[in-house]
Amino acid sequence: MDTPEALSALRDLVDKEAIRDLARRYAHHVWQLEVEALVDLFAEDGEMDTSLEEPIRGREALREAFQRLVEDNQADLQPFVHNHVIELDGDRARGNAYVDLRSVQDGRSMLGSGYYRDEYVRQGEGWKFQSRSLVLRFFVPHLDGWAETQPPGDE
Repeated sequence: MDTPEALSALRDLVDKEAIRDLARRYAHHVWQLEVEALVDLFAEDGEMDTSLEEPIRGREALREAFQRLVEDNQADLQPFVHNHVIELDGDRARGNAYVDLRSVQDGRSMLGSGYYRDEYVRQGEGWKFQSRSLVLRFFVPHLDGWAETQPPGDE
């Protein structure tokens, strides 16, 4: 591998690790209820789509939404991110970060699983979320589980 190839490969590795760290910091700031730190992970015109309401666009709207979750005591979310797949394209990238969720809602233990569908943009020396969409496979009470209790047709 010649020097330009090695430098390009090194830059790709550094970029991918920075993007993985972006997703890890998102989960950390959710756990810590750090609204401003969460907002700072997004580009100025960044977007978050939770699939529960219309997408939230722009830092001010993100700030209001994250703050509302904290104030309404709805932010007892504990995300665990893993299996991060990233495709680089210069100063842009896209990827999926798989997530397991733990939460308490209305006094009930909840479990969830899914992934974030992300678009990233390099701004200055760092990476930001351009958009983040949560795709849940399931989000259910812990004791109910996520599989049917009896096979279909055995009713």
